[in-house]
Amino acid sequence: MIPDQLVDLSRLQFAATAMYHFLFVPLTLGMVWLLVIMEAVYVMTGAVVWKDMTRFWGKLFGINFALGVTTGITLEFQFGTNWAYYSHYVGDIFGAPLAIEGLMAFFLESTFIGLFFFGWDRLPKTQHLMVTSLMAIGTNLSALWILIANGWMQNPVGAAFSWQTMRMEMVDFWAVVFNPDAQAKFVHTVSAGYVTGAMFVLSISSWYLLKGRDIEFAKRSFRVAAAFGLASVASVIVLGDESGYTVGEAQQTKMAALEAMWETEPAPAGLKLLAGINEKAGRNDWEIEIPWVMGLIGTRSVSKTIPGIREIKEHNRRQIVDGITAVQALEALRKDRHDQAALATLEQTKGDLGFGLLLKRYTADVAQATPAMIDRAVDDTVPPVSPMFWSFRVMVGLGFAMLVLFAMAFLSTLRLQCAARPWIMRAAVMLLPAPWIASELGWFVAEYGRQPWTIYGVLPTHLSVSTLSVASLYGSLAGFVGFYTLLLVVEMYLMVKFARIGPGSLGTGRYQFEPKPV
Repeated sequence: MIPDQLVDLSRLQFAATAMYHFLFVPLTLGMVWLLVIMEAVYVMTGAVVWKDMTRFWGKLFGINFALGVTTGITLEFQFGTNWAYYSHYVGDIFGAPLAIEGLMAFFLESTFIGLFFFGWDRLPKTQHLMVTSLMAIGTNLSALWILIANGWMQNPVGAAFSWQTMRMEMVDFWAVVFNPDAQAKFVHTVSAGYVTGAMFVLSISSWYLLKGRDIEFAKRSFRVAAAFGLASVASVIVLGDESGYTVGEAQQTKMAALEAMWETEPAPAGLKLLAGINEKAGRNDWEIEIPWVMGLIGTRSVSKTIPGIREIKEHNRRQIVDGITAVQALEALRKDRHDQAALATLEQTKGDLGFGLLLKRYTADVAQATPAMIDRAVDDTVPPVSPMFWSFRVMVGLGFAMLVLFAMAFLSTLRLQCAARPWIMRAAVMLLPAPWIASELGWFVAEYGRQPWTIYGVLPTHLSVSTLSVASLYGSLAGFVGFYTLLLVVEMYLMVKFARIGPGSLGTGRYQFEPKPV
């Protein structure tokens, strides 16, 4: 059996590097399309201020992109160093979209980002706009393939377990690509990135307007960010509904934990706004609920029920007991590949194989599992409710706060009064961190809510790790956190430095804080 400390440290290390990486990703996804919009206006109008906007915001985009790439490379290596059995078990499926991402998307965006920065004086306007557009497409394609891989971890379609190779093998590539979970996750995640880019530009532009500097530059940036941000945050909310539906279809355990739904409620279930969660007793001491809403989101009907945690646990208990039979049959086949009785048993029960493997955390021989061990494995199948419940609500609350802000900012631009509404600009500056907090919480909900699985219902997390020493994990964890913190400090320093200088950093002689050209 693998020590829990080894598993927990491996999870913590991957979580730390992933969370650091995702501080950079949303801004890259969002700002690149803002650059396309600004440069398209420049090409259509010939107004040089739009070229300056593209170049200035592009400079901040480039700083963020470079550090995002640096932090992202480590993640893929960790699948081999820290999660070796995971890579062996599902590498044939999980590795395919990651390989396509590297060959198709990463090289595309990396090539065109170089042309974006160095091609201003070498390419005609229309060709440079094409470069910027292809850079944006490459960035979003990169997100697509990564989220296809992650979506498969949430809902492992298009694959089957082979007892001959003791691995999961792909049986339908297109089922993996068009996995409903992956598609919903992609559109929801990139929309959240668009909100991040819009908030970044809106907040900094608001700061310029409050300071009374570079007014025309800031007004135009404010207008673009307000319109783009309003469309994006509305998309996040609408597409979040689709994500809720796919979770309700594929991961009912996560849905029940998100809603602190201990018992199966009559359809359609209500949406709990707030609740006093008592995990020890398995109940909510109090709750504020909106009738019907959760049932409509989770099932798209008024007649289907959403199972509660207790019902889910009883269902999981049956799967664990049947999984014991599946594990025994598999072990019999490993000893004798011609055991037809074992093969027939495995074929009947292999859908529960992953649940039987949950017992490997407590005993090397699942046939010797005691009722107490089975009870512990059943409890493992439901993630802690309180972190899920409150993380989700903070994320949603921030989303609606940004919706109100972008709506008010957009209305002010329609009336040509964006500079005459200082309270909107102050709110924009204050809400600058909001999209990052919401994105980090979204990923926490998605990944923490999948536990105890790396591949939902297929491969338990505690079986996925490499055989490493605890000391090496402590050392590498400290190294990664230290190095990534340094990168984050460098990015913050550079971002603040160039944001304070503003478009004057372009050296055109048209803005404040720069010398006039001789």
